[in-house]
Amino acid sequence: MSVDPARRPFGSRLLGPAGEDRVALRTRVQLLLTVTLVVANLIGAVVVAVLSTVVIPGPGLEDRTAVVMAIAVPVYVVGALIVGGVWGTRWALRDLRWALDGAEDDDPANDEEARRSALRVPLNLTVMQVFLWGLATVVFTGLFWALQPAQVPTVGFTVSFAGIVVCANAYLLSEFALRPVSARALSGSAPARVAGAGVLVRTLLFWALGAGVPVAGVVVVAIFALVRDYSTTQLAVTVIVLGTIALVIGLVVMVFSARNTVAPIQSVRVGMDRVQRGDLAAEVPVYDGTELGMLQAGFNRMVAGLRERERIRELFGRHVGQEVADVAVAGGADRLGGEVRPVAVVFVDIVGSTTLAATRPPTEVVELLNRFFAVIVDEVDKHGGFVNKFIGDAALAVFGAPAELPDAAGSALAAARAIAARLPAEVPECPAGIGVAAGQAVAGNIGAAHRFEYTVIGDPVNEAARLTELAKTVPGNLAASAEAVRAADADEQAHWAAHTTVTLRGRTAETTVHALR
Repeated sequence: MSVDPARRPFGSRLLGPAGEDRVALRTRVQLLLTVTLVVANLIGAVVVAVLSTVVIPGPGLEDRTAVVMAIAVPVYVVGALIVGGVWGTRWALRDLRWALDGAEDDDPANDEEARRSALRVPLNLTVMQVFLWGLATVVFTGLFWALQPAQVPTVGFTVSFAGIVVCANAYLLSEFALRPVSARALSGSAPARVAGAGVLVRTLLFWALGAGVPVAGVVVVAIFALVRDYSTTQLAVTVIVLGTIALVIGLVVMVFSARNTVAPIQSVRVGMDRVQRGDLAAEVPVYDGTELGMLQAGFNRMVAGLRERERIRELFGRHVGQEVADVAVAGGADRLGGEVRPVAVVFVDIVGSTTLAATRPPTEVVELLNRFFAVIVDEVDKHGGFVNKFIGDAALAVFGAPAELPDAAGSALAAARAIAARLPAEVPECPAGIGVAAGQAVAGNIGAAHRFEYTVIGDPVNEAARLTELAKTVPGNLAASAEAVRAADADEQAHWAAHTTVTLRGRTAETTVHALR
């Protein structure tokens, strides 16, 4: 009973693939509708024959009545098949022109009305069948009233019961055949309310076909048995026939009902599996105008929201750093409030940036800066830090905030060494000084309530900026504070040696500067 939405997006192979071209779709829909309506009316004719000859037999037909019926019945049946099958299909295709021929209207109101007309086609076809079989009930009951009044109850009952079966079948089968059209009518806009019969009405129709009509037939036979002289054998045959109909038709109808309900749910389940695997492009066709279609449309809206959320998160992460974005998404901006924590800071600044800007076109300067910053971002990300901000031709990277690092100072020093090694090879036009410092700093949001940024403030930031100025005169253009080297692990310390002791600008205490061995 399960379906594969990837291979059968509308729940059945008969309905074709999603996105089928309009010519093939029109041919498929026209064929399915014609067959559907013809089959529904043939089922009605069979029901009339079974009820009138086996289930509710009455007095035999008189010669005159038999002659009239031999002419009237074929004429009416053929006429009903032509009207219900051929003309009904052509009428339906007119209402489906919007979806089948691509006849979209420039006026949104007209376009919306065309969508609603397409969704109302199963109901309109059912109304047409109600008219045809209601007319048949009136015509044949009137003929028997004039020719053989004793048969009027049998005829009236059998034709009207057959009409109920035909109308229910016409609605359910045409709704099934028009799923690809419903998908186009419902695409781009989720149904705000149930279009056509809801799940409750559809279930009642299935009940009427599978149980209601046969059981009602048993009740009517019992009534006929009270007013007519029924033999025990005749009554037993009637009950056996109706019981068999209830069992067989009931099983078929319940299977069809289950598939009708499971198909939309199965498509949503498969879509949810794709989303769980990280495929946010998952989308299911909305082809059901009932609450199940609203479920399908709700899934698509949910996935669209996830895609938008992921897009914003990615954009947010590019602006503030993925670590900050992850913390903000997980716990809100309040969790990024200021806190004192040990951090390491890497500051990178281009040597001679003023000359660079004055001697090159702006577009070339931007291209160089992008290549320059790409190296810095790559190495900082590899070593667990995040680039907190770009300041013109400089960059500030932070290690240990907002995500803690077991060896923030060692990671910062390793990243600085990697940057110093890559820049001369990959961006020789942009020599840079690199300063590394470590210590306690305040990490959190700075700004106003409606506009702020995550950053770190404290002595390590100032010290790294001053070391960057000094690094431009140090071999390798790389300078680190003694505190940063002491805080790193032994393997990282082995790469550094004391270079000089200076009093950095704006500071009163001396700083021991380390450089690469």
